[in-house]
Amino acid sequence: MRNIAIRSALLMGVALTAIDASPALAQDTANESGSSSGDIIVTARRVEERLQDVPISITVFNQEQIADRNIAIASDLATYTPSLSVNTRFGPEKAAFAIRGFNQDSSTGPTVGVYFADVISLRAQGGTTSGNSAAAGSFTDLQNVQVLKGPQGTLFGRNTTGGAVLLVPQKPTDNLEGYVEGTYGNYDQMRLQGALNVPLADTFKVRLSVDRNKRDGYMKNHSGIGPKAYNDVDYTYVRLSAVADLTPDLENYTIAYYSRSRTEGFAARLAICNPDLAAMVNPQTGQPNPATTRATAGAACDQIARQNARGDGLTDVDVYQPDRSSGVRLDQWQIINTTTWRASDTLTVKNIVSYGEFREVSGFNLNSDNFFLPASFGPLAGQRFQYINLDSQPGMAAAAQSTFTEELQLQGGSADGKLNYVVGGYLEFARPLGWNQQRTAIFGDCSDAGTLTCAAPLGFVSLSQSRTQLSFDNHGIFAQASYKFTDKLSMTLGGRYTFDKTVGVSEYARFTLAPVAGVVQPVSGVCNDRFKFPNVNVLTQGTAACSTRITAKSNKPTWLVDLDYKPNDDILLYAKWARGYRQGGVNFTNPGLETWLPEKVDLYELGVKTSFRGAVSGYFNVAAFYNDFRNQQVFAQSISGTPLVSGGNVIVNAGSSELKGIEVDGSATFFDSLRFDLGYTYLDTKVKEIATEAELAPLLVNTPFIRLIPQSQPGDPLTYAPKHRLTVTGTYTLPLDESVGDVSIGATWIYTSKQFAATLAASPIGILPGTHLINLNLNWANVAGAPVDLAAFATNVTNKKYPVAIGAGYNSAGFDSYLVGQPRMYGVRLRFKFGQ
Repeated sequence: MRNIAIRSALLMGVALTAIDASPALAQDTANESGSSSGDIIVTARRVEERLQDVPISITVFNQEQIADRNIAIASDLATYTPSLSVNTRFGPEKAAFAIRGFNQDSSTGPTVGVYFADVISLRAQGGTTSGNSAAAGSFTDLQNVQVLKGPQGTLFGRNTTGGAVLLVPQKPTDNLEGYVEGTYGNYDQMRLQGALNVPLADTFKVRLSVDRNKRDGYMKNHSGIGPKAYNDVDYTYVRLSAVADLTPDLENYTIAYYSRSRTEGFAARLAICNPDLAAMVNPQTGQPNPATTRATAGAACDQIARQNARGDGLTDVDVYQPDRSSGVRLDQWQIINTTTWRASDTLTVKNIVSYGEFREVSGFNLNSDNFFLPASFGPLAGQRFQYINLDSQPGMAAAAQSTFTEELQLQGGSADGKLNYVVGGYLEFARPLGWNQQRTAIFGDCSDAGTLTCAAPLGFVSLSQSRTQLSFDNHGIFAQASYKFTDKLSMTLGGRYTFDKTVGVSEYARFTLAPVAGVVQPVSGVCNDRFKFPNVNVLTQGTAACSTRITAKSNKPTWLVDLDYKPNDDILLYAKWARGYRQGGVNFTNPGLETWLPEKVDLYELGVKTSFRGAVSGYFNVAAFYNDFRNQQVFAQSISGTPLVSGGNVIVNAGSSELKGIEVDGSATFFDSLRFDLGYTYLDTKVKEIATEAELAPLLVNTPFIRLIPQSQPGDPLTYAPKHRLTVTGTYTLPLDESVGDVSIGATWIYTSKQFAATLAASPIGILPGTHLINLNLNWANVAGAPVDLAAFATNVTNKKYPVAIGAGYNSAGFDSYLVGQPRMYGVRLRFKFGQ
């Protein structure tokens, strides 16, 4: 009752504020990432502050730096941010961020909140990673990008245990101005972007931004059936912004954007097979291998042999994907309205409301295979089959979700400037836009699994039809205040109480397809949860007979305690303790084990920020941190005790880990001509405890499973958390006459040490090698005094071929694969500016 009362009060407060004069937008946003004095301005604490005054480890990129580094999609950002990594398992446009080793696994919530114009990214949960990230094209026409490291649960809410990424769009200005920019690069990249800013009146101005980007894939396909290449880019992005100064103290700021992405999807290169699973009898166990395991392991060994015979490299793949309507198709749009009312010199009321929709239609060969039954299958040998083929049904989406958010803030302080505070309430409602539905065909030869257009080389095709609807409610109340005891010493205290609720509805069914009168069609259909629905015939009763409804709730506090000491304007020392939490979730794949609980982390951090001026100017920031990570959401392998239900990967709260390290961010400019930017992260992660099978046994009560085997062991490092990451960028501006223009040359060196992708027991290729990458750029601004900028860029100039992730299935399917980073990319850009 207490929680209901709190939420009711919050709803009432927001409703009353919404009735009042179009509630509040915040303070004016600077047009550049720095002020006139050269200070970098950030909004990490929901108000504008100097970077060097904020006791948070932050990496900031302005629009010029984004362009120089050729950052176009979310996965590009991680290349230049040492603490930031990205999971592109299902393609770069479906990337999931991780900071300081806090990774997101399938179906779990994100660990990094991605915010655009102070609004969380659109929710979605499909069969693979969906939503919760930056829309394709979001990196165009920005004021800056801020990467906040460490839990941000007080001001930014749930699912920020690793940190937050803030994309700040360029706000409309008072000037008639704009630009048009074209890019041409290798892999036939063609990109056209631009912006037009129009002040229609003294109190009303608009800005239109567009970005059209298309590039061929770099993973060359040798199967001859399906796309010629994978890992391509193809998106269109449009944004319209408007600022209306309703009164001198009341501002309304509206943003509307639409993003459309159409790609062939991702592809991985088969790297290793397990010959023990390809044999008739497993030499390790002495037991016969199942025919399906022999098929996948043996076919993988044959495919790798073909790759080796061709002399394929890491960016060569052999993918059979006959469905030309497949790929990854993403559509999302959002409207954001921010109203700010400066009620007095000591109080600003800010209201942010948004609504958006996300849709994904996708289909792909999950394991990037081109399989034929191996010689051990006798007369059936040589027949083609697909291991796992995902496809969308006509008129259905793999993920379709709407998200509505409402946030009210009161920002203010005391007249003497000693006290500053932010108090607010937050509401989020994400609702399904129909069913999230995909069909997955296994061991068939399907030209379109979505329409059941399949052949059955093994005499059958196993087909699952995931059909879910998920509703997410997230509400919170928060407050944070800083008080200056003296001009040098201050303390910040913050707290948030979050209410999470997830309601899932599933009609998950499995079918067996077999030839009938020469046509492959469903011959049987059962519920995925045959333990609960043992006698349902889906062919006659429909999938509604499998309906399951599950509700997961959690209410958790997060907090921040921070002590700052500033001996002078150029030095900040801070110490803080922050609590973060990531919500639990729902997944219907494993009956009886569909839900998991929240996880929490306590961060302890010491930091120092320094600035320097003169002939050499810049900043140097260092942070040392320790994270105590508990009730950790980890994978466990479920072993079924009945033929009615198959085992699989289950998410359970079974671990605790520690993550500690040091971060360095710095920049130095020598005599206004030579600048060095430095970023370094040392990260040491270790699993401290993992529940034993005996400790997990109580979870198996009233389920069809007899064992849960954790996939991590004490002492293991966390996956995709390299111990060392370093980026160094040098930029030299040539001493030329102003009439010539500004010419600068830049180079970036990026080092990533080896990292853990899976336990060696799970995969022989579980450790990814370290990499050294070099990027170059040349910029000529205001060519010969004209409003024209010319640039050339090259990333990964040595054309290093390197794996960035693995698809671990060595001990189950009998093979593993590499996902590969971008090879050398290069091109030229030409920008025409006007009104600037």
